Amino acid sequence: MRAFTLDHYGKTSNDLQAADVPQPAMGEHDVLVEVHAASVNVLDAKIRKGEFKLILPYRLPLILGNDVAGVVVQVGALVRKLEIGDEVYARPDKDRIGTFAEFIAIHEDDLAAKPTRLTMTEAASVPLVGLTAWQALIEIANLQKGQKVLIHAGSGGVGTFAIQLAKHLGATVATTTSTANIDLVTSLGADVVIDYRKDDFKNVLRDYDVVINSLDSATLMKSLHVLKPGGKLISISGPPDPDFAREIGQPWILRPVMRVLSHRIRKAAKRRGISYSFLFMRASGDQLREITSLIDSGIIRPVMDRVFPFESTNEAMAYVEKGRTRGKVVIKVR
Repeated sequence: MRAFTLDHYGKTSNDLQAADVPQPAMGEHDVLVEVHAASVNVLDAKIRKGEFKLILPYRLPLILGNDVAGVVVQVGALVRKLEIGDEVYARPDKDRIGTFAEFIAIHEDDLAAKPTRLTMTEAASVPLVGLTAWQALIEIANLQKGQKVLIHAGSGGVGTFAIQLAKHLGATVATTTSTANIDLVTSLGADVVIDYRKDDFKNVLRDYDVVINSLDSATLMKSLHVLKPGGKLISISGPPDPDFAREIGQPWILRPVMRVLSHRIRKAAKRRGISYSFLFMRASGDQLREITSLIDSGIIRPVMDRVFPFESTNEAMAYVEKGRTRGKVVIKVR
């Protein structure tokens, strides 16, 4: 099968190589998915650069890609939830990524039926950002009706999904974005929009219950100032904390490293009576089915920026790395 592989960690977006590789091996609980579309995430670029080598020690060469929509073409002996011909979508488990390819084997528990109202390219844009928003707002934040949440980078992949989910939960939503994207985030339900080119959110917002950060460490530290005591600061861009190290089963020798990396923000948060959490989202077919129901009910809609052909995977990666996407970028494989 054709795939885009990473042979060495590097800084340029042309590091992925088109290659013919064997079809993935399948376990008893796996299904083989014929990939129709795969979306590109900032996570793909960070993995390519080697920024997650400590957390995710992948063996190279590696097929990148963390989102998929496609059709089941083969099932393992013990698969019970899916059948050949089913249209599905997923964020594969972190140890089994590889959607920039014509086929991928995925555990049946990580898959869900594709939303009926979405095309394959639209569906491929959802899993990673949808699960990230779900786990941040519902699992960690336990966001309640009437609470206030600040979602940074509202026009990005996670931001566009999280704004809609937070509004569905009944929260007041503030977001940061550029002038060009104010209309977009407002249409998604944002109540308060901070144009970061003109205003500093730290000087505008007060007494928020939750902040979802996907930006740099300076933004992370400033976010403490808008939270009230008892508030929750959740970052999907780091730094990782000791709880995360335990969750993913990191060797004990690496856990002090996580403690050091997050010491400054954890200490600053503690002084203000705020909890800090790092989220590296996990695969979950069950949560994707919840998300599917919200999409098919018209409550949440995916926001698409551009669709690239499979042979232009490197160009799609470069486009995402510019950091100016409105929603998601998708690669059409089939």
